Amino acid sequence: MKALVYTGANSLVFREEPDPVPQADEVLVRVEAVGICGSDMHAYHGFDSRRPPPLILGHEAAGRIATGPRTGERVTINPLVVDPTCPYAIEGRWHLSPTRQIISMPPRPGAFAELVRIPLRNVVAIPETMAIEHAALAEPVAVSWHAVRIGMERLHQPLAACRVVVLGGGAIGLAAALVARHFGARDLVVGETNPLRRETLQLAEGLAVYAPGDTEPDDSSIDLVIDAVGASATRAAACRMVRPGGVIVHVGLLPGQDGLDIRKITLQEIVLAGVYCYTPQDFAVTVEALSSQRLGPLGWFEERPLAEGRSAFADIDSGRAAAAKIVLRS
Repeated sequence: MKALVYTGANSLVFREEPDPVPQADEVLVRVEAVGICGSDMHAYHGFDSRRPPPLILGHEAAGRIATGPRTGERVTINPLVVDPTCPYAIEGRWHLSPTRQIISMPPRPGAFAELVRIPLRNVVAIPETMAIEHAALAEPVAVSWHAVRIGMERLHQPLAACRVVVLGGGAIGLAAALVARHFGARDLVVGETNPLRRETLQLAEGLAVYAPGDTEPDDSSIDLVIDAVGASATRAAACRMVRPGGVIVHVGLLPGQDGLDIRKITLQEIVLAGVYCYTPQDFAVTVEALSSQRLGPLGWFEERPLAEGRSAFADIDSGRAAAAKIVLRS
């Protein structure tokens, strides 16, 4: 099969690789669309020791089952592979299981390839009418769905009555804004430093945006802050703008711990919730929301051939990509 292989820091090669061999509980999925995630970029830069080269990256995938009795069925992939007998899995929180594996980390090659192996329990059927590129968005949107849900559970009032700020206009931040809007948020704004992305947010999805460092929300004025960047600057901004008794949901995964105002968090009873990935239920309802087009027109991604993946990574790296997400098509 053809695959885009991470071979070293800032190096990708499109080449022939052996076809994966499914295990007893697995199927092969012929990948038709796969998104580039921020974690793929982190690995590409050589910053992720969990993803040593050479390795096939990519975990945001959709396509058709290529083996077994369900051959030909259109599916999207939940890339979190968990022992179903684990106590965390039994209670429905698969994403916290110590048995958790994810495709794109050893021992599971990822989906920047024509074929990927995955347990049958990890595929979710999609209707024939659903665009395959939209199905590939299920994984990042499920992360955002989970983040907004956790934030709503910790608020003391309906989302429609809240002031909401999302920090970061990449795929996770943009999707969090769309999910928050879906759940009734009316006073909603997204902070994004990249002017190309701000234009995408405004034109493609009609979201209110601001440029951090320019026009900022007032101090102690925001009920719910979703930090989809997770940098020291965004942690500091979230602490500054959140109101007493408000909620910060931290979903970004950049390195570092600084920026948190622990004194304010303590004295003003700020809820700081870390969130990671999603539950199987979050993933399933996200797929349904995408297939029924309840999250808007989804005009915020760009398609490119898998064979041109190296240039897509370079464009993301340099800030030349205006889209919040690039989806590679096999």
